[in-house]
Amino acid sequence: MNLKKYCVRALHRLQKGPGYTYKELLVWYCDNTNTHGPKRIIKEGPKKKLIWFFLTLLFASLVFWQWGILINTYLSYNVTSSLSIGFKTMKFPAVTVCNANPFKYSEVKHLLKELDRLIEAALERILQPTPGNSSENASPPLDLGLWHQIPLVLIDEHDKDNPVILDIFESNQTALGNETAGRAPSRGSLLLSPRRDGLTLPALRPQCSHQGSDNCTYRNFTSAAQAVTEWYILQSTSILSKVPLQERIRMGYQAEDMILACLYGAEPCNYKNFTQIYHPDHGNCYIFNWGMDEEALNSSNPGAEFGLKLILDISQQDYIPYLSSAAGARLMLHQQKSFPFLKDQGIYAMAGTETSIGVLVDELERMGYPYSDCTMNGSDVPVKNLYSQYNTSYSIQACLRSCFQNHMVEICGCGHYMFPLPEGVNYCNNEDNPGWAYCYSSLRSSIRHRQICIDSCKETCNDTQYKMTISMADWPSEASEDWIFHILSYERDMSTNVTLDRNGIIKLNIYFQEYNYRTISESAATTIVWLLSSLGGQFGFWMGGSVLCLIEFGEIIIDSLWITIINVISWCKGLKQKRVQARYPDAPPTVSELVEAHTNLGFQHEDAGALPRDEALPPEPGTPPPNYDSLRVQPLDVLGPDSDAE
Repeated sequence: MNLKKYCVRALHRLQKGPGYTYKELLVWYCDNTNTHGPKRIIKEGPKKKLIWFFLTLLFASLVFWQWGILINTYLSYNVTSSLSIGFKTMKFPAVTVCNANPFKYSEVKHLLKELDRLIEAALERILQPTPGNSSENASPPLDLGLWHQIPLVLIDEHDKDNPVILDIFESNQTALGNETAGRAPSRGSLLLSPRRDGLTLPALRPQCSHQGSDNCTYRNFTSAAQAVTEWYILQSTSILSKVPLQERIRMGYQAEDMILACLYGAEPCNYKNFTQIYHPDHGNCYIFNWGMDEEALNSSNPGAEFGLKLILDISQQDYIPYLSSAAGARLMLHQQKSFPFLKDQGIYAMAGTETSIGVLVDELERMGYPYSDCTMNGSDVPVKNLYSQYNTSYSIQACLRSCFQNHMVEICGCGHYMFPLPEGVNYCNNEDNPGWAYCYSSLRSSIRHRQICIDSCKETCNDTQYKMTISMADWPSEASEDWIFHILSYERDMSTNVTLDRNGIIKLNIYFQEYNYRTISESAATTIVWLLSSLGGQFGFWMGGSVLCLIEFGEIIIDSLWITIINVISWCKGLKQKRVQARYPDAPPTVSELVEAHTNLGFQHEDAGALPRDEALPPEPGTPPPNYDSLRVQPLDVLGPDSDAE
């Protein structure tokens, strides 16, 4: 009951309003606020009032302008980078070593036989373009099916105004006029490029959606070596994509043949301490200290004596001649449980040398949303990570390649040989997908698809980078190579004959230069504490105010809204009363007027002969006369309930 009474009284109080007008409220605020300026407006004379009003308005505008800048700066979420140096025992990085050549030529020669014959004949035609000068007539006929699927073409621009298309394997020539410039010939052909010192070089290779189509894409080359290598890689990719994975692993370099010696610190190791993975670019690769099955190894001390020492045999004599033009070992240092992207981040170690790699560690710590668009584990990235089948951690390289492969599958209908496959998809090849090379080249050169992948993928918030200092020396020396090759040959082949030579041997030393590590971390450039202090500083400087002044300002705003609401309610009630008065313009009749009207109406009926006066029954006291109910006036609540209950 008390609660109901309290609510009723509060309602009546709200209906009454604060009890003063806008002018009274403004005067009260200026007289009682702690902010400098408003008091002087009401206490000074007319001239000074105008000056102080202008100054107060100006400085208030400056405060709001500065507040807008500060809030916008805070909402931009800028960061500052700090560098700190620490010292601790660190985990030795994972080390991935591969051969620059993915397969032994002796194992894949039967698959690449026709391709090798075709490229040899093409090179002979390029070097001896005059018909009849080649020795091809005595050899078996060439299978030009591969050539017609993805032709390599040359352009002869001796005459700049009339360039000529020359087909290497046919005698006919075609003029490349304005009507044919920029599009592929009807058949796969070879076009001659500008002469350089009298030599004609391949300049263009059209790749069409299907044979005879004008929907083609081109790639320019300034050297026959570049053109032949690119063409051979593209053709061999189509051939090797049809070979099962286990067969490709068998055709690569095995760990026991490649890793001749291993030493980590003072502890011996061998090829069994390495984890094998298949890499499309380099075949069989071997990872030391990957941390998948065992705990990662710690380095006890910095220096070459406490690092990893390896002796590798790359068997350069068994390289594929047109596929691998570089000889050596490809290696990469990376974090545990991360996939090695050697094509982007790997380095080469040259045969016949001892390569020493000193390592420094940089740890990167990025702030997450909203300060930067990074991810902790890739779970918030919209791209499906195809490298998760290796149970590796997320990286932006894995995301970009997965995104490209997903676009390749969606647009071309098959996957590229260099990237993992989604479930239920096959690798592209010339037989099942004749236009895959055109689709792949168009997709790779598409800026739009590339930007989609860049926008979809995110950097990792925490990352470890290994900075390397590399030095090399000839190894073994001429004085010691005899006994070293004898020992290594005996240990690998159990033979007293020397089966190794300088062109296939590599020695690696990988170690921490020092235990100092650098941490590059991000921190917020603006915090909520900075924002509040900056807002208060600007308010205090320009207006001499504080938080309590803001509360006073909020109070006057609430009172102003209160007065406005009461005025609106009063206006609505007045409008309602005017409508009622317009409906009933006369005042309601009094009781005496009703009685008099009743009496006069009775006499009128008597004169008309309705009933004699003495026979008419008088009405009951307090009851209205019959047939005059319409004269009854109901009381109208035009003013509403009495609101003053106090």
